[in-house]
Amino acid sequence: MKIFNTLTRQKEELKPINDNEIKIYACGPTVYNFIHIGNARPLCVFDCLRRYLEWRGNKVIFVQNFTDIDDKLINKANEEGITVKSVAERYIKEFWIDSKGLNIKNATVHPKATENIDAIIDIISSLQEKGYAYESNGDVYFRSKKFEEYGKLSHQPLEDLESGARVNVSEIKEDSMDFCMWKSAKPDEPFWESPWGNGRPGWHIECSAMAGRYLGKTIDIHCGGQDLIFPHHENEIAQSECANGCDFAHYWMHNGYINVDNRKMSKSLGNFFTVREVAEKFGYEPIRYIMISSQYRSPINYSMEILEQSKSALERLYNCRDGLKFAISHATEGGNAPEFLETRKQEFITAMDDDLNTADALAAIFSLARDINIMIANAPLKSACESALSMLDELCDVLGLLYNTKEESLDSMVEGLIEQRAAARKSKDFAAADAIRDRLKEMGITLEDTPQGVKWSKN
Repeated sequence: MKIFNTLTRQKEELKPINDNEIKIYACGPTVYNFIHIGNARPLCVFDCLRRYLEWRGNKVIFVQNFTDIDDKLINKANEEGITVKSVAERYIKEFWIDSKGLNIKNATVHPKATENIDAIIDIISSLQEKGYAYESNGDVYFRSKKFEEYGKLSHQPLEDLESGARVNVSEIKEDSMDFCMWKSAKPDEPFWESPWGNGRPGWHIECSAMAGRYLGKTIDIHCGGQDLIFPHHENEIAQSECANGCDFAHYWMHNGYINVDNRKMSKSLGNFFTVREVAEKFGYEPIRYIMISSQYRSPINYSMEILEQSKSALERLYNCRDGLKFAISHATEGGNAPEFLETRKQEFITAMDDDLNTADALAAIFSLARDINIMIANAPLKSACESALSMLDELCDVLGLLYNTKEESLDSMVEGLIEQRAAARKSKDFAAADAIRDRLKEMGITLEDTPQGVKWSKN
């Protein structure tokens, strides 16, 4: 498999540190509110990465954190007159609801910043001992310019980063580009004891500490949204490599931005949507479909029209699966797996091996569905249908799709009406057959006459 490495700006063959074991760190949400559709993209994209690597036989250790101490949480707690911990616990609970709705696999570990204060203090202390950090008025800052490779991820010289960054010029900082790793306690804020006095961690240091604790000093893949390249991931690299004296991550993967109706998503523009708001109207699966319908590094556009198109695309796949199940229940025993199954599987693998190209992987699945529909129309034998169903489910599961399955059943009255219609058609009483079809339609039951018999579905 080849992936585009933000660090080198080229596609590289994925070579894990340990054979068949891949260590991945993904930046998780700051839990002060519901996740928005921008958050949903890295969740879905890198869930597909994990699923694919596991499907290909690799053991994946996947760590995704919760930032549960931050200015945003403190402000939210102050607004509502509750504790920061209460805010974090509430929105972690809401995160799990949305995560399950999007069919995201739980990470191997979901660490919280507040549960790793000791590891955070350890790495800051190490950096201070090595001269990369300094204490000032109870805060601890990292000396960015002391790390000669600072800017290597964003591929910008330090001067450009300095002129373009939003920095807080302060008398207590040695340089405007230095960033805070430990913040001294303010009145009525949560704090922890430290060698520098009571305080709390800065944002960037928590990921360096938790990646090191749960995955080791060097990891295979670090991933997240494009907006995290600078300063967050740049600072993670600086902290981790100066503290540990080795590479932090061999591969960096970043997903592209999301636009809403061809404009950048922003609260100020009024085009900011939470996953929960969208799911209440359209369901979760169309959201997941949108997030993986384009190659992950490309920007995607979100709109009501695209949501409707996603629902229709999913319906085609569900109909294909329903048609297979119906064919299996009516097919004659025997038969072999059709040759097109292996062809479509190889197309799927080729796409995913090419920098996680989920768009082309979806195209392979829809080609598979088309082949299956043609096969069903020609009354295939049972084994052929079963093999096709297995392959369809297998490939869709790698992308985390077709997970809203439900077994439908008919009551005895409806079954009786379907049998009466079949008898009427057999005796060529088409008027009676049509009347029964119309009655069933009023009851929300749609009938479809197929070579294998009558197929029904609920509207």
